[in-house]
Formats: sequence, C-alpha cells, structure tokens
Amino acid sequence: MSSINASFWQAHIDALHLRLCQLVSWFTLFMVLLTFLIVVLRYGFNLGWIAMQESLMYMHAMVFLLGAAHTLRVNEHVRVDIFYRRFSKKNKALVDIAGALVLLMPVNFFILWMSWDYVSSAWDLLERSPEAGGLPLVFALKSLILLFCITMNLQGLAELLRNLMNLGQGHAQ
Repeated sequence: MSSINASFWQAHIDALHLRLCQLVSWFTLFMVLLTFLIVVLRYGFNLGWIAMQESLMYMHAMVFLLGAAHTLRVNEHVRVDIFYRRFSKKNKALVDIAGALVLLMPVNFFILWMSWDYVSSAWDLLERSPEAGGLPLVFALKSLILLFCITMNLQGLAELLRNLMNLGQGHAQ
C-alpha cells in the first residue's frame, strides 16, 4: 500500500471517529440533564419511569463503546507504561505496531466473532427490556458490542498505518 493510500485511509478513519466522538459527547450532557431530571422527579414529585432510567444505561454504553476508538486515536487509552515513555519515537512506533497486530486487533476480532450469535439472537427476538415499562431496544443496545469491535479495529488499522508510515519516513511521532 502506497504512503498516499495509507495516509488517505488513516485520515478518513480518524475523521470518522472524530465525528462519532463529537456525536457521542453530547450523550454525556444528556446523561447529566436526564439524571438531574430523574432525581427531581423521584424525590420532588415521587415519579419515575423505568424507560428514563434505562435510557441512561443506553447512553452510558454508547459513550464508552462508541467513544473508545476516539480515545485510542488521541492516545488517551490505558497503557501500562513502565518503559514506553522512555523509548525513542521509533521504538514507540514498533511497540504500537506490535500491540495493534498482536493484541488490539486480534482481541477485537475475537470479541466480534464470539458476540455475533449473541447479538443476532437478540435481533431475531427483537429483544426488549424485561422490566415493565422498559425500553424495547435491548437488541440495539447489544449491537453496540459489534460497533465497538468494528470501530476499534478500524482505529487500530489507522494507528498501524500511521506508525508504519512514520517508521518508513524515519521519524515516528
């Protein structure tokens, strides 16, 4: 793959995850406002709806599962960093390449493969909340697992391409 093609794909994957993160970041604001509303209704007026409470869980899942790829993109993910911070840029790129190829991408492909039947069963049943008055979208919630794997593998590919290009140019970022 030429450097121009790699750069094109890496840039488009990064842009996709930036836009997805911008969308998902609104869910955090909605979560705060909805939590406030739930508390006011519950303790101020003795009212509550399970669907409102479940919607918080759905938004929370979206923030984490769909925001994870952006977190990887901006290098804010959890890293066990005993030696890495002292490595040269070239060695950091090599570690990141190995991490993407040996850990990140295989684990996400495995999760995708293992969760496929779980999610497709939920879709076959159009699985709903077991709670009376709950949201009828459990099948959509479970689909976030697949979207997580896809977005993480796409971002893993973008990081892999970025590190390979940087190694090829002789100055890893």
